[in-house]
Amino acid sequence: MKPSIYRESQAIIDLEAIRNNVRNECARLTSEQELFAVVKANGYGHGAVKVAQAAKEAGATGFCVSDLSEAIELREANLSDEPILVLSYVNPKYAKIALDQNISLTATSLQWLTETEQELTKASTTEKLKVHLKIDTGMGRVGLRDESEFEQASELFKTSSTLEMEGLFTHFATADSVAVDYFEHQQAKFLNAKSYFNQKIRYIHTSNSATALWHQGWESNVIRFGDAMYGMNPSGVALEEPFKLMPALSLETVITHIKELPPHEKIGYGITYETTDNEWIGTLPIGYADGLRRKYQGFRVIVDGEYAPIVGRICMDQCMIRLKQVYPIGTKVTIIGDNGDRNNSAQDAAEYIETINYEVTCALSDRLPRIYLNE
Repeated sequence: MKPSIYRESQAIIDLEAIRNNVRNECARLTSEQELFAVVKANGYGHGAVKVAQAAKEAGATGFCVSDLSEAIELREANLSDEPILVLSYVNPKYAKIALDQNISLTATSLQWLTETEQELTKASTTEKLKVHLKIDTGMGRVGLRDESEFEQASELFKTSSTLEMEGLFTHFATADSVAVDYFEHQQAKFLNAKSYFNQKIRYIHTSNSATALWHQGWESNVIRFGDAMYGMNPSGVALEEPFKLMPALSLETVITHIKELPPHEKIGYGITYETTDNEWIGTLPIGYADGLRRKYQGFRVIVDGEYAPIVGRICMDQCMIRLKQVYPIGTKVTIIGDNGDRNNSAQDAAEYIETINYEVTCALSDRLPRIYLNE
C-alpha cells in the first residue's frame, strides 16, 4: 500500500529520540555486551529502515526482525554487514536465502534443525547457516523444552556441516512485572538448558527491553532493545524507567470539516453520541483503516492546546470530535504527541483502549505517511 500523501494525517518520527534512547542504554552496558535494535513490525510502526539506520548511528551493532522479508528489507537498504537475527519461525525451505544474505535464523525445534540441515545439504552449500537456538523457558511459543532435546541439539551442531550455533536465547514473560517469581523460574530453566551446550557460542541473550532496564541484562552479551528504543516503557507505568525514555512518535491530522449542531443531533454509525447543547463538531481524515480502534470513542485529542473528545464511533477513514469553538479548516489535531501544554502519549492511548503502548504504534497502518525529523 502506498502512503496517502495527499491527505493530512501522518505519523511523525523523531529519529533523535531513537538515537537518544539507544545511546542511554548503550551507556549502561558492560564491555562484554552489545545492543541489537529490534525493528520488527516495521519498527513497531515507526519505519524499520529509518529506525535501524538511526539506531546504528547511536551504537547498535545488529538488528532483530520477525521474518525473513523484514531481514531482506534491511539488507536491501545497505545494512549489509551488521548481524540480523530473525526471531520467529522461518520455513526450512527458505534457509538457503538466509544463508546467501548472511541472515541468522532462529531454531524453533529439533524438527526445524533436522529439516533445515537437509535443505542446505541438498543445496550443496559450502558455508554454514548461522542459527540461534531458542529455549522455551515459559513463554509457551516456540523453542526446545526438555533435556533430551538439548542433548540432541548440542550433538547436532557439533557434527553438522551446514549449521553453526551462533546464539542461544530465551524470552521472559514477566520481566516488566513487579512480581519476580516467574521471572526467577525462567532464569533457572535457562541456566539448566545452557549447561548442555559446552561449545563456544558467540551470542547468549535473554534480555528484551524489560530485562535490560530492570534486570541488568541478565545472562546476556546482547540486549534486544525494542519497546524502550521507541521511548515507550515496557511495563506501562508499573516500573520506573532507569533513564528518561524519549517517545519518538507523534500522530497528527487536521480538521477537514466543522459545523455547529443543535441539541439532540445524532453522530456516527449506530448513533452512539447525541449532542446535549449547541455543539461544534469537527471531522478528521483518519479512522480505523489507519490504526485507530473503534474503542477510541471518547478518547481526548488535542486542538490548540485544549483537549477535545472523539464523539461517535470511529469510521474507517474519518472520525468526529467535539470542540469548544469554531476553528479554521486545516487546524492541527494531535492524537499522540505534544500540542501546546498538553500531551497524549502512546501509553495514554493504550490505557484508554485497554492494551499496551506498542500495540498502539504497531497498529498504525502503512496508509499513514511517516515523516522523519532529525535524519
